[in-house]
Amino acid sequence: MRIRKRGAMRALPSVAPLLQGVRRNLGDPTGESRTERPRITAVVVTYNSAELLADFFAAMAALEDDIDVELVVSDNASSDGTIDMVRTEYPEVTVVESNENRGYSAGINAGVRAARPSDAILVLNDDIRLESGTLSRLYAALGEPGSGIAVPRLVDGSGELLKSLRREPSISRVLGEAVLGGERAGLYSHLGEVIEDEASYEEPADVVWASGCAWLISRSCWEDVGEWDESYFLYAEDTDYALRARDRGHAVRFVPDAGAIHLVGPSHRDPRLWTMSVWNRYRLYRRRHGPVRAGLFRLGLLLNESIRALAGRPVHRAAAEAIMNPNKLPDEVR
Repeated sequence: MRIRKRGAMRALPSVAPLLQGVRRNLGDPTGESRTERPRITAVVVTYNSAELLADFFAAMAALEDDIDVELVVSDNASSDGTIDMVRTEYPEVTVVESNENRGYSAGINAGVRAARPSDAILVLNDDIRLESGTLSRLYAALGEPGSGIAVPRLVDGSGELLKSLRREPSISRVLGEAVLGGERAGLYSHLGEVIEDEASYEEPADVVWASGCAWLISRSCWEDVGEWDESYFLYAEDTDYALRARDRGHAVRFVPDAGAIHLVGPSHRDPRLWTMSVWNRYRLYRRRHGPVRAGLFRLGLLLNESIRALAGRPVHRAAAEAIMNPNKLPDEVR
């Protein structure tokens, strides 16, 4: 596939030849011997993303990996001309259009359903910029025994490391974060969910889960685990999928020499989005551990949000109020 902007003097660099030789040298993640280039379905979920997509397509076109990519834009009812822009300027891109905003999981699922058969599924936010070589390194990691999902090392727009690796949600960790704060608690494996030790981002490792903004999922993992759970709408769906994958023997592999820039979104600044994020953490834990343990987990969340609300932070005040009174939750997560 060649991404090009209509009307340009010349085509942008192709993203079709992205991974030649990976199967020849490393084998196929399915275990079969293959000599042709791998085929990847790349699904980017969009919502009012017109301003982001030109740079996104340019970054994809500049990748120097030898692989065949079908790029799918799965749009959640944008009102800013996103779909018109894609169809006009990038006619080679597959477009899936929803008539309502159904969330990240629904966008991923719809995009994969609309795509041609492939060897792996690349899930991307619209504010992700992959570094050249990342696809080949992620795909190679899927060839390692037990790997079902491969994730890159993330940095922000200024090049600062983003702490994207996570431990399993637990009562001790939610309480540790409430008392010590997330950054300090994350230095201790039993007290924090976010892995804060920067040395952990230098070596390959299997992790419980990682930020779902840039994942490469093997076809065998996708078929075994199934689609993403659409009930989480915007947050905790990546946690849920990674845990379900682990339950079925598919590990999340962190690949530090695969890199991506993540232009981090506003969830930590928007009271509504933050409340959805916090409540979905509770919903996920309740589904996996039952009502009694979930009640303790909810108290830990309430303690964390209340302490920070007392410091005058509106996002935490909104979340604390919703934890105490679910009638104040956004409709999408009730």
